Amino acid sequence: MIGGDYFPRNLQCLGFEGRLVQIAIQNGPKSECNLLPIMLKRLTITGSTLRARDDIFKTNIAKNLLEKVWPLLNNGQIKPIIDSTFKLKAANLAHQRMESSQHIGKIILEV
Repeated sequence: MIGGDYFPRNLQCLGFEGRLVQIAIQNGPKSECNLLPIMLKRLTITGSTLRARDDIFKTNIAKNLLEKVWPLLNNGQIKPIIDSTFKLKAANLAHQRMESSQHIGKIILEV
């Protein structure tokens, strides 16, 4: 979902009839990709951004998250994948970890 040079890697990890939802362009809005795997694996690629949406739409998303997702987090049915945790004073190390692209999951700063 990051864009740029991550786009081909995101396509590569999708299974047959997989879906990629592009919601950010942290590594840039342009990318080059081979269309053949998209066709052979029957992939679906879509994108969206919340910035252009009105406040009513964003409010409905927040309401649905509160009602449907937070309970799943609270009871442990779904859990975020945590890669690493750093003290706030070591934020520079957290940034280095993030910039290395070697992490899988969230990098947490403890306040």
